[in-house]
Amino acid sequence: MAKGKDVRIRVIFECISCVRKGANEESTGISRYSTQKNRHNTPGQLEFKKICRYCRKHMTHHEIKK
Repeated sequence: MAKGKDVRIRVIFECISCVRKGANEESTGISRYSTQKNRHNTPGQLEFKKICRYCRKHMTHHEIKK
């Protein structure tokens, strides 16, 4: 058994396009996804292209701090 910090941590991804637009007529909210990542294999922040529910297309989602 490993002692100390857990290797797998929970991360949240947020659409950068929705964040830039703010709350206007085109974007009714901010698209967010949650998953887990291995702290040892990927120490930096992750970035994925995922479907944004509010922009209705594939957009870049960045990892945000909790």
